[in-house]
Amino acid sequence: MAKTEDGWIKQALDQYKNRLKHYVSIDVQEILPPKNAGKLPEAKQKELEGELILKKIVPGDRFILLDERGKQFGSEEFAGWINQQQNSGVKNLVFCVGGAFGFSPAVYARADMQFSLSKMTFSHQMIRVFFLEQVYRAYSILANEPYHHR
Repeated sequence: MAKTEDGWIKQALDQYKNRLKHYVSIDVQEILPPKNAGKLPEAKQKELEGELILKKIVPGDRFILLDERGKQFGSEEFAGWINQQQNSGVKNLVFCVGGAFGFSPAVYARADMQFSLSKMTFSHQMIRVFFLEQVYRAYSILANEPYHHR
């Protein structure tokens, strides 16, 4: 949720999106929160954000939340998971970073899985960069390229 505003974060996101084009088609979408959402109670904000998120999900998508309570992977395990998804015929992997208050119950109910990059808390801006780097690392592992040192 929310728009990436810091120039250095945009630059890092663009770098990894460009690197990933070599391996896979990738589409990063930012969903802007509803106007005046910041004045609403937390539960209402999550509900409205959840509705916007769920409108983007189509049947057949594998929908994964990046959530602090999710499953943690090592980089090689994550690469293996991505490979498994591709080989199983999943058309689209859709990963979602939530807003400041997390996800609504409806979004959790629709999710196929939850992943965690760390037990630490990061801003939703930073987690985008960390996650795209890990996706790039996964594809470089699958291609046996030297980016990831074993």
